[in-house]
Amino acid sequence: MDAYLIAIAIITAIYVLLALGLNLQYGLTGIVNFGHVGFFCVGAYTTAILSEHGVPLVVSFPLAAVLAMAFAWPLGLVSIRLREDYFAIVSLGFSEVVRLVATSERWLTNGVQGIAGIPKLFAGWLTGPAQSYAVLGLLVAFNALAILAMLRIVRSPFGRMIEAIRDNEEAVKALGKDPAGFKIQVLVLGAALAGLAGAVYAHYIGYISPEQFLPLITFQIWMAIIMGGVGRISGALVGAGILMLFLEGSRFLRDVMPFISEVSMASVRLGVVGLALILFTMYRPQGLMGDFTRK
Repeated sequence: MDAYLIAIAIITAIYVLLALGLNLQYGLTGIVNFGHVGFFCVGAYTTAILSEHGVPLVVSFPLAAVLAMAFAWPLGLVSIRLREDYFAIVSLGFSEVVRLVATSERWLTNGVQGIAGIPKLFAGWLTGPAQSYAVLGLLVAFNALAILAMLRIVRSPFGRMIEAIRDNEEAVKALGKDPAGFKIQVLVLGAALAGLAGAVYAHYIGYISPEQFLPLITFQIWMAIIMGGVGRISGALVGAGILMLFLEGSRFLRDVMPFISEVSMASVRLGVVGLALILFTMYRPQGLMGDFTRK
């Protein structure tokens, strides 16, 4: 049971990193990014491929974040020319292109068979539960650094500018400021967190394939920040925890509904999470950690 709880805590911490990146993009800047999983995929494959060639983790992890940022830059240039709804569609298409490249380029990614035997974090140093605790500690450190960086951003002139862009981009333009450059920077920073999350995920699971990076991951992260509170750092933390509670708690639904088959249970679980999101949207649209003075 302890091993199961540690595994859930590790996946939750990975989701928190993803949620912090998306919260920076949408919650603080208003960028509707439906392709967040694409950067997650880039980070995972980058470190997996580099590890196959003997590159140490202290090098592959930063490169995973840097390559995710490099992929975000041209996508950010596209965002300058598109309205929010159109950019959302383009970003979703971007994540699917990344996944299709991972599927088709067998010489690089081994195609649908995926990459197996990815070195585990702290392998050779620790084994068993100690290794899992060390991975969790590493993720806690990454999340703590990401939160501290976001707090500094929020309290800086840059943070006030991106919040102004979120609230009224036209007013920012009227003041002689260029929102485009700020939006590109935010998209790149959020992608770096997603790429880092992908790197940790690849080495924790030990195997990656294109089917692990479906758009569903992006929408689960959207659920997390909506339930936790858009624009709130605490919302990303709480929202990821709530999401994982629903996703894992719903696994035990079959204990109370044994008449549902194993195949149908996957749809029921997704329906439970969707119902929770609808209820949050109806009764707590500002999220659990949002402004309690608003209704």
